[in-house]
Amino acid sequence: MLERLFHLSEHGTTVRREVTAGLITFLTMAYIIFVQPAVLSGVLFGEKMLTGMNFGAVMVATCLSAALFSCIMGLFARYPIALAPGMGENFFFVFSAIPAVAAAGFAEPWRVALGMVFWSGLVFLVISLAGIRESLFDAVSNNMKHAISVGIGLFVAFIGMQNAGLILKDPGTAVKLNHAFESPDLIVFFVGLIVASACLARGLRGGILLGMAAATVVAVALKLGLPHLLPNAWSSKIVQDSLLVRQFKIATHVISSPPSLAPTFLKLDIVGALTPHLAPLIFIFLYMAVFDTMGTLIGIGELAGLLRDGKLVRAQRAFATDAASSLVGSLLGTSTVTAYIESGAGILYGGRTGLTAVTTGLLFLLAPFFTPVVEMVGSYPPITACALVLVGVMMIQNVNRITWDDPTEAIPAFLVILGIPLSYSISDGLAIGFISYPIIKALSGRLRDVRWLMWVLSILLLAYFVFVRSHL
Repeated sequence: MLERLFHLSEHGTTVRREVTAGLITFLTMAYIIFVQPAVLSGVLFGEKMLTGMNFGAVMVATCLSAALFSCIMGLFARYPIALAPGMGENFFFVFSAIPAVAAAGFAEPWRVALGMVFWSGLVFLVISLAGIRESLFDAVSNNMKHAISVGIGLFVAFIGMQNAGLILKDPGTAVKLNHAFESPDLIVFFVGLIVASACLARGLRGGILLGMAAATVVAVALKLGLPHLLPNAWSSKIVQDSLLVRQFKIATHVISSPPSLAPTFLKLDIVGALTPHLAPLIFIFLYMAVFDTMGTLIGIGELAGLLRDGKLVRAQRAFATDAASSLVGSLLGTSTVTAYIESGAGILYGGRTGLTAVTTGLLFLLAPFFTPVVEMVGSYPPITACALVLVGVMMIQNVNRITWDDPTEAIPAFLVILGIPLSYSISDGLAIGFISYPIIKALSGRLRDVRWLMWVLSILLLAYFVFVRSHL
């Protein structure tokens, strides 16, 4: 049966290899189970950033969407590629979409933000089925696509360092380094970062997850040992200010019934999302989804040998699956779901068929039964901070693919890269680069390099800049 479904012999693989590859993919991307609910609920950023989304419901929505569409990708498109809520899109959801919706006067902005994800997923599905996704993709230059990834990577890593307590606010210079390296929060962070980095350097699968596990063990040990452990080394102020003392709650058991999905299930506001001056946000969600999917499918497809004469086999099925995942994910209660570049870990092991993705999907179904552990890890930012920093490392690698010797490409790309982390807003960073891109091209006598759709996107972003962000 498995041979008939996945053509294992044709791809020179076995059931054991495919299942093991699926396990490796799961371990490599399982950090999203902890990070996604922490991001969308706002607990990752402190009490002032709470969004109103239920942590447990988001976790279940994350696992269900990842499980469902990883299996569909494996069975329908027959790709060894797993899906889950995307890093970058979730930060845009919290730091740009929700504030913009709140400024528009909506009482529960996260519901409208989910509506934006729904509409972006629906449009993506339509253009995927209609075969016009290439026009959208080609409207933005490759350099700008790479810049988006780099900029978001820097932003994510910066937030990770803030969550760890390594980077602090400073009234004189905006930010500064925390020199109290004996702080329990920084000890937990650096243990996680060093262990995860060493695992990745040694080629060990699930390096990020192993780093988070090591950080969790240290956090529990320090929590149980305070204030008796090394009392002379840690000042009372450091202990008092530590998130470890104020926030970390150790799980009393490991297995439990999954949390209810009800707080987020079908709670999206699809009508409110169509408010005219919020339209640019839907386009940003759409473009981020298109870019992530295109890059991942082409890169992973080439790695897995799925390209034929430069074209991706069964591409329409893969894109339709990815697009539908965001639509259904918004109904469940999570941000944009997309193909994961971490699927390359399983492919490097030897996964070549959809059985790899199906295995990963089934493993995601088990995660909600371990809610106490997930909540323990997700409630303490220094544990997940190492994952954010290393995700930034992965995303920033595209910087060497930017054409730096062409000022008309390099300058807008640089504005995106620098604008996203410094403005602390993905949408603002994109707007700076995307608005400047066609203008610089036109004034340089290279108007033909700019597609008409880029002008439309730039105008929409300018309208967003003037009529939305200026009122926040």
